[in-house]
Amino acid sequence: DTSSSHTASAIVAADGGARHALAAGATPHVVVGDLDSLSPDELARVEAAGARIERFSPRKDETDLELALLHAARASASEIVILAALGGRLDQTMANLLLLALPELRGIDVRVVEGAQEAFLVRGEALIEGRPGDTVSLIPLGGDAVGVTTEGLEWPLREETLRFGPARGVSNVL
Repeated sequence: DTSSSHTASAIVAADGGARHALAAGATPHVVVGDLDSLSPDELARVEAAGARIERFSPRKDETDLELALLHAARASASEIVILAALGGRLDQTMANLLLLALPELRGIDVRVVEGAQEAFLVRGEALIEGRPGDTVSLIPLGGDAVGVTTEGLEWPLREETLRFGPARGVSNVL
């Protein structure tokens, strides 16, 4: 649970994410989406708690999470922690992880956190913090990752290429 290491200055809930926030004892500041995942009672609860509602048509091109991320980027967020994004649908999970590559999020520290797991996009270089024995996977998206160099991993890479597709970068150890 990494929630203790993060302090939210704003909670933006993507539709049904408002339910998750309320269950965790947090009130969203903004609820974004088509609101098809909230019951009228849940919507009334977040409105009564002072949440601003940004309702979109269900006939939109973006997912609710994408709209919430774009909202946070427009609000000049410097860090975004995405919770409850790895649900039971493989297509939705993959799409949610790929949202990390949105051009609007460039320059923002954006992480998907699920229990003890954390995923983030590396553009250029990154510091991966953890404890010895932690699993670290490097997975190229959008093509080959060329010139990859790592330090502090059991199987280091020195100016190597991680090819898009093969799983060579999976399950290294800090």
